[in-house]
Amino acid sequence: MATLKFLSFLILQLFLITNNCEGVEVGFYKKTCPNVEAIVKETTKHYISIAPTLAAPLLRMHFHDCFVRGCDGSVLLNSTKGNKAEKDAIPNQSLRGFQVIDAAKSALEKECPGIVSCSDILALAARDAVSLINGPTWSVPLGRRDGRVSILSEASKNLPTPFDNFTTLKTTFGALGLNVKDLVVLSGGHTIGMSHCFSFSSRLYNFTGKGDMDPNMDQNYINRLKIKCKPGDVTTIVEMDPGSFKSFDTDYYTMVAKRRGLFASDAALLTNDQTKQYVLSQLNQHGSTFFKDFGESMVKMGQIRVLTGNAGEIRKHCAFRN
Repeated sequence: MATLKFLSFLILQLFLITNNCEGVEVGFYKKTCPNVEAIVKETTKHYISIAPTLAAPLLRMHFHDCFVRGCDGSVLLNSTKGNKAEKDAIPNQSLRGFQVIDAAKSALEKECPGIVSCSDILALAARDAVSLINGPTWSVPLGRRDGRVSILSEASKNLPTPFDNFTTLKTTFGALGLNVKDLVVLSGGHTIGMSHCFSFSSRLYNFTGKGDMDPNMDQNYINRLKIKCKPGDVTTIVEMDPGSFKSFDTDYYTMVAKRRGLFASDAALLTNDQTKQYVLSQLNQHGSTFFKDFGESMVKMGQIRVLTGNAGEIRKHCAFRN
């Protein structure tokens, strides 16, 4: 009886895995919308050429989508009279680049109406944004469908924060099927972009509530940041990877190794042997595996709890349910 129950359990798990991955594949639209990747890339390229700083928000948008309800485009939905959506959660209020997704969707609706999901467009735009600023590229499995639910409180609860320690980060990533290597690799996305001072100001002014500084941050770096970020500053933004924040590269790991990672969550990578070893292994650019690793972890992240088959819908407009 115990053996029978175990076999039933294995069959159920196999069914869930198969069902979850059904339809998510490279080239999913080759018959129904063969130009999908070219259209998304051309749209993304147009916006990035005008404003290269949009690359980081597009990458972040894909992260924030996948970490809440899986990669279902729920971060793109607007709030309604009866529901506050993920988009309005505090961590998402600084997201930018929705116009890129909307423009790509509009172009695709003309080319092949009702075929390509907003969640797939977001996954492609994130990849293209990274590759357009000298980063890696990777093959994106497609076939996601769009979710119909978006709840503000779920974003507030489930998104990693810049204040997280290693244990919290490992738990958050692990709950989504991402391992410690994925954690340290995906953190490398901080090589591009900007951050508001309030995301790290406690490290400069009040780390333990006693008006002290974070001992895990380089003192000289703290002094430089204090020039830009005054106590209580909620408007100023600074480069996350000073000097190369518009270029996707390995400099983030150099900064972390020098104890100059901006966030407590960056510094946390030096508190675990495995993540610390990875950080140090990327310092020699010629021997770096970061680009290859980043593509692999992005593909893995991009398949978190995807909706396929008849689940969800293909939205006509990415900010609204059908």
